[in-house]
Amino acid sequence: MTATTQSVTVDLRSDTVTVPDERMRRAMAEAVVGDDVYGEDPTVNELQAEAARMLGHEAGLFMPSGTMTNQVAIAVHTQRGQEVIVPEGAHVYEWELGMMAAFSGVVPRFVAAPLGVPDPAHVRAAIRRSIHQSPTGLISLENTHNKAGGTIVPVEVSRAVRDIADEEGLPLHLDGARIMNAAVALGLPVRDLTGHYHSVSLCLSKGLGAPVGSVLVGPRDFIGRAHRYRKMMGGGMRQAGVLAAAGLLALREGCARLAEDHLRARRLAEALVEAGFEVDLATVQTNMIYVRVPDAAARVAQWAERGVRGGALDVDRVRFVLHAQITDELLEHAISVLTR
Repeated sequence: MTATTQSVTVDLRSDTVTVPDERMRRAMAEAVVGDDVYGEDPTVNELQAEAARMLGHEAGLFMPSGTMTNQVAIAVHTQRGQEVIVPEGAHVYEWELGMMAAFSGVVPRFVAAPLGVPDPAHVRAAIRRSIHQSPTGLISLENTHNKAGGTIVPVEVSRAVRDIADEEGLPLHLDGARIMNAAVALGLPVRDLTGHYHSVSLCLSKGLGAPVGSVLVGPRDFIGRAHRYRKMMGGGMRQAGVLAAAGLLALREGCARLAEDHLRARRLAEALVEAGFEVDLATVQTNMIYVRVPDAAARVAQWAERGVRGGALDVDRVRFVLHAQITDELLEHAISVLTR
């Protein structure tokens, strides 16, 4: 162990903890800006257009967070009193603070999703049309699926769900906060995973490494309506090009090293299993590891005192997430602490 690793904290709570490097800070400082609420910030417009092209859609809208992009999409797609079909454990329900009910007046209907992947037949069976029940207004999937362990929804599954949505006249939304991780893991262009959805939310501040921001993409008329809901939620950011400049750099270059995060996640997961911890290796498909331990909060506090931070996301599960600022040396230090 070097002096460097002895004094540093290895933060594995999330891939959102990264900070901009000097190159990204310079891009932010030099960004050309305008008033984005009026649609006049050229750097924001460039980011929105590039994200839309990359994901296979007509237009995009930059927002402060993935929660906002998801909830704006739900608001545009649905009417009050409807249901949204979601896989069990979906972020739009678990960690978006009841916003679909509070803002849009809709409620979730869950379908089983082993390893984060719903059976299309179960999605079809969950659709409601009776006057005695809340009608279905939207189907939403999540790729990668956070609570399932950063797992990947196969393209054939999402395309089958799109076919069902078309047959039933329903929109299909993707919470693609970490869709770039899925694309890299599958070795596919990201548009192959996103082009068949009616709308997609992409987070720039997770594995891609930007400090803040997400982009919602979809048809041009959909994005036009989304602009109004962004304003209602307080998402109009005026001279937001300083943030969009970081997002552009993340979008263009962040994917290049995601595979390294995946390899390091696998290395950590296997080391934990060898040390006797309970980890389902089938879920370690991208950059996350969930470890089952009793009294997760207490265990996380003990590890933090020794310089490694994780997240107690359930009473008996700890999450570790690999990201751009974890080197091989830091990873080996974390393994030595966690398995000691």
